[in-house]
Amino acid sequence: MRRIRIEKLVANIGVGEAGERLMKAAQVLEMLTKRKPIQTISRTHNKDLGLRKGMPIGVKVTLRGKEAEEFFKQAMWVRQNQLAGYSFDHEGNCSFGITDYTDFPDMKYDPGIGIFGLSVSVVFSRPGQRVQLRRRSRQNIPRRHRTDTPEIKRFLREEHKIEVIE
Repeated sequence: MRRIRIEKLVANIGVGEAGERLMKAAQVLEMLTKRKPIQTISRTHNKDLGLRKGMPIGVKVTLRGKEAEEFFKQAMWVRQNQLAGYSFDHEGNCSFGITDYTDFPDMKYDPGIGIFGLSVSVVFSRPGQRVQLRRRSRQNIPRRHRTDTPEIKRFLREEHKIEVIE
């Protein structure tokens, strides 16, 4: 029950506008993950940026299980197996960016699509985390069973051979 695993991985491309660029971003995510992306919707209204509440502004894909592990390995290969220390939150989850989708293996530049970067967020957990999130009989998890940043950094160094730069 102390084994650490990747709970989920979210790959996101924020475009800031609806239209053709949003469709191209969805196409890029679909090529990378082999999954159909969903649109992210604006929650606020900002006249200066031309945003309205409820307007589609990006696309995202959530991966779990083996797919999340494989995509994480590919994303780390693109980043040369290095993560910055500030990429982690207090629970050990991490987020990082990739500047160009063509850095992934087997991805070629398509002039019809252009260049898109993406952000990747990874959530780590232990078995039993569901007890805290389920609807029925919800209970708190003891602090010793939760993940924390030093533990996740050690896990990434030992299991995935990732260098964490402090």
